This record gives sequence, structure tokens and C-alpha cells, in this order.
Amino acid sequence: MPSLNVRYLGGPSAILETGGMRLVVDPTFDAPGDYPIGSRKLTKTAEPILGPDEIGPVDAVLLSHDQHPDNLDTGGRAYLAGVPLTLTTEAGAGRLGGTARALPNWEHVDLPRPDGGTLRVTGVPAQHGPDGTEHLTGPVTGFVLSGEGLPTTYVSGDNASLAVVRAVAGRFAPFDVAVLFAGGAQTPLLGDAYLTLTSEDAAEAATILGAAHIVPLHFEGWAHFSQGRDTIPPAFDKAALADRLHLLGPGESVEV
Repeated sequence: MPSLNVRYLGGPSAILETGGMRLVVDPTFDAPGDYPIGSRKLTKTAEPILGPDEIGPVDAVLLSHDQHPDNLDTGGRAYLAGVPLTLTTEAGAGRLGGTARALPNWEHVDLPRPDGGTLRVTGVPAQHGPDGTEHLTGPVTGFVLSGEGLPTTYVSGDNASLAVVRAVAGRFAPFDVAVLFAGGAQTPLLGDAYLTLTSEDAAEAATILGAAHIVPLHFEGWAHFSQGRDTIPPAFDKAALADRLHLLGPGESVEV
């Protein structure tokens, strides 16, 4: 089966390559510092790995949401102007304009592959916090990538709900690859509640999805992550899933 190559760029950002297609997840390029979000701020702690001019040609951007600077920053917004297609939420597409296109839950778009086949990108639900908090955090989307001869891949986006994971699994499992946003994000907006998967939730999600390979994203580089590189491996060890985990360093890639 053709593989998927994932290059981790730090934070939520990654380059996915499969079937001759190149996709960027949640592009972020800004320097470390404080970034306002309403009356609050998020603090970036890590330098970007690549500049936008170093990524090279891409076929599409998979944007989980546009309303938070840790998922789409100033540099990322400028980068979108030069890509042929950005798939995101309906609200995000309306705000961004340009080549941004809404991909509602369970709907799909088929992108032509160089080999004559198609890469299907399906929008799937994501819940950026506990039940009933979307009016505070805003809409978010995840994605499923599939196609004849391609690994079926789930990109979670900023999802905190295992119920959502079960809904996605109910339609698409088993997965070959799951790219999980797994930093256990917490901000004063929701107190002790998690806005993304914790390490243990990510391991449980891997089981629910039946995923053969797990690549975590969005677990470091920002001060509001409560969990990360030191907590993910023990959680996967405890779940007897260590052999499925690919915990990359910034700039590293894996082919699965």
C-alpha cells in the first residue's frame, strides 16, 4: 500500500504526503511571544521550523479552525493566499475568503492525484472543549483522508471529545494512521477543562480508531499545553500501544 509521510513542523503544523499529494495541516510561522485572543493571550514558546517559502508546492491546506492564533497565526494567514485550496469550517471559510472552502461534517471533496486516482478529504466533527462550550471556543473540524490504494488517515484537529472519536470511528474505522492533537490544552476560558485530547485520551482514541500508527501534533510549543512529550509515551505504554506511537521531534518525519 502507498504510504503516508508526516513531517512535524511544531505545534499543530505538519506536512502530509500521500499518493503524490502534499497537504499542510494548520500552518503556523510566527515567532515566540504573546498572542492576544480577546481579553486573554496565548504564549508561544518555540521558534518555527520552516518559513512559508520553505514548504514548497502544496495541493491543499487542512485548517482545523481559524479563530485561534496557535492554529492559524499571522504568517499562516498570509501563507493561505498562495495555496490553491484551504479546507476548513464554514465560519472560517467565510472569514478567510480567497481559496478557502467550507467542508461540512461528513461531506467530502475529491482531489485529483497525479496517478489518475483521487484523494478524498472528508470533513468530520471536532469538539474544542467539553460539551456545550462551542459558543466559547468556536467551531472546529477534523478530516479523514482516503482513496484507492491509500492509507486511511484521521486528522483530529483541536478535538477534546472521545464521543466524537467514536462517531468518526463508526463511519471509517479501522484507520491506518491517526494524527492526533494531543496536548491537553487548558486556558482560563474553561478553567481546568481540556480543550484538546490528553495523553491518556489520545491512547484511548488510538484504540477506538483501530489505528495502526499514531502521530501526535499540537502537544508542545505553547504554554497552554498541560501535557506533552513527557506524558504521551507513558500513556501509550500503559495502553500497550507503544509500538504504534511515532512521537516526532520538530522537523522530523515518519513514513507509515
